[in-house]
Amino acid sequence: MAIATSEYGLFIGGELVEPASGEVRELTEPATGAPLARAAMAGEADVDRAVDSAREALDGPWGKTPPNERSRLLHALADAVVANRKELTELETRNVGKAITSVKGEVAVTAENFRWYASALGTIAGRSTPIGGSILAYTLKEPIGVCAQIVPWNYPIMMAAWKLAPALAAGCAVVLKPDPATPLTALRLGELSAEVGFPPGAINIVPGDGPTTGVHLVTHPGVDKVAFTGSTRTGSEIMRLCAEPVKRVSLELGGKNPIVIWEDADLDLALDSVIWSAFGTSGQRCTAASRLIVHRAVHDEFVGRLRDRVGRLVLGDGLLETTDVGPVINETAVERIAGYAEIGRKEAELVIGGEPARDGDLAKGSFFQPTIFTEVKPDARIAQEEIFGPVASVIPVDSWEETVQIVNSVKYGLSSSLFTRDVNLAFRSIRDFDSGLGYVNHGTIGAEAHLPFGGTKATGNGHREVGQAALEFFSEWKSVYIDYSGKLQRAQIDTTFVDQE
Repeated sequence: MAIATSEYGLFIGGELVEPASGEVRELTEPATGAPLARAAMAGEADVDRAVDSAREALDGPWGKTPPNERSRLLHALADAVVANRKELTELETRNVGKAITSVKGEVAVTAENFRWYASALGTIAGRSTPIGGSILAYTLKEPIGVCAQIVPWNYPIMMAAWKLAPALAAGCAVVLKPDPATPLTALRLGELSAEVGFPPGAINIVPGDGPTTGVHLVTHPGVDKVAFTGSTRTGSEIMRLCAEPVKRVSLELGGKNPIVIWEDADLDLALDSVIWSAFGTSGQRCTAASRLIVHRAVHDEFVGRLRDRVGRLVLGDGLLETTDVGPVINETAVERIAGYAEIGRKEAELVIGGEPARDGDLAKGSFFQPTIFTEVKPDARIAQEEIFGPVASVIPVDSWEETVQIVNSVKYGLSSSLFTRDVNLAFRSIRDFDSGLGYVNHGTIGAEAHLPFGGTKATGNGHREVGQAALEFFSEWKSVYIDYSGKLQRAQIDTTFVDQE
């Protein structure tokens, strides 16, 4: 049955289909509250169908697709994203709510990720290893199999590309679960993949809730690997679910990222970076700068200038080019952020913001004022817990030793930043700050298609997104031995020291 323009089915077996669950969810725009679309939600039977479709593709046409053809298809999908960038940008902006100036870059990065892996898949290779005698030994890199991929609501199209591109390059088949609130651009990517020629079943997209659809997908016996981006709490539960069957799992989780502003910092540059890192995308990104650790020598000047800049930020509909800060994802998020703002009032000094934004047209959407707290203690809840909103805590410091201790005092280790003119201190920050991403004279946000992305401690389980590193965890090593001597030759483990006794 055909799906109308304003309705979205599940993408299974190369086409949009209606859900066996019968569940369809009404989606609204976070900026205006206006109806946006009706999207199908997958139930257990739909997940079963998607996994079966992926397995059939892997055992059939997709599994037989040679690397050069996989590369061509990934390039074609990148071209399709570029050709449809205006539609994808508007759809993402309306679904998530963030400023369109940000989304334009995210759609461009989406295309770049497909294009980078189209070229990088040529590096998926084993190697020959001489071991002596009449034996040939070599290694192969093989696709890990059917991959379940779960992406969050804040970067639907870019996170989908981060997951899909390396898995497809490695030759895996995928069942992708976007967040039920923001599935639209991921589903459109599915359609584009069919249009450019990906075999049915290579890519399947099934939106749904985590406790039902997500759990069934993660625990499905037909899934060989799980890749998840989201909260640390959910990631921990996924690890538990994958433990008994010893299923491959990679996790990219939370962050509580610091920007350190030293006494010799270029304050103009630091201010520009803080505004973008703390309040861009309304603070709804894992790399958002939620802690500003400022040397006391420049603390008062910096806080005063930051207050003035934040006070001039324009809140509004993300579709408007004049908007600096869009809405947060929904009213539940508004209430959560407001709860942290109330906690902050008891723990520190409120500089600006601290309330939902309800004036004029903003009353129609889910907006929260950009918020700054100062004189924040390092162990305060607002300095320790991930708020995921436009809230920044300023922590004054006097020494480098104190700074390092505060930077590393949280359970996360995703991104860190230092602003200084001292090259020696810059290199000390890379050595001393416990994080997977380290920046100097740059904010905490950003990612490149060719560089590993991820963090330490509770930010993940050691794997990395993007770049060559991501290809590694979508493939398996196989060691091959060919003995052409015509007689028994014992392996190294059976001969070492034995012949010397």
